[in-house]
Amino acid sequence: MNMNSLSRWQRPQVAIWPGFGRVFELQDDLAGLFDEPLAELVRSRQSLGGWAPALDMYEVKDSVIVRAELPGMKKEEIEVSLHDGCLTLSGERKSGQPGEESEAHRSERFFGRFQRTISLPTQVATDKVKAQYKDGVLSITMPKAEEAKPRHIDVHAS
Repeated sequence: MNMNSLSRWQRPQVAIWPGFGRVFELQDDLAGLFDEPLAELVRSRQSLGGWAPALDMYEVKDSVIVRAELPGMKKEEIEVSLHDGCLTLSGERKSGQPGEESEAHRSERFFGRFQRTISLPTQVATDKVKAQYKDGVLSITMPKAEEAKPRHIDVHAS
């Protein structure tokens, strides 16, 4: 072979593992899981392990706000507590059936006890927390603790 001659580069042949096709099948199966209606997955989880109210948590400049959907409940049936950086909502929603002699033709609403605990993204001033329940939505406003708020530090020249 002459060292001065040029030859065209060719991609090297790679041996493919025979079971490699199953990896792609698994990937397709996992992707298919996320195509299923999530409502059906949530409904099956709730029927097996009780129910938990849907909630949103977001952070604004000086507060952390949580809103939870608790339709059909009275404020006396709802408990809110803060402990070790976690917010816990609990309570019990009573059955809405008219009586023992009624026959349900369809029952999609969940009843009974619930408890939902979420970690807070920052420290809050526990003595300034406010909770309001209106139109089936519980709104909890938790002002950030002073040490958790960003502070501006002036730089002085020496």
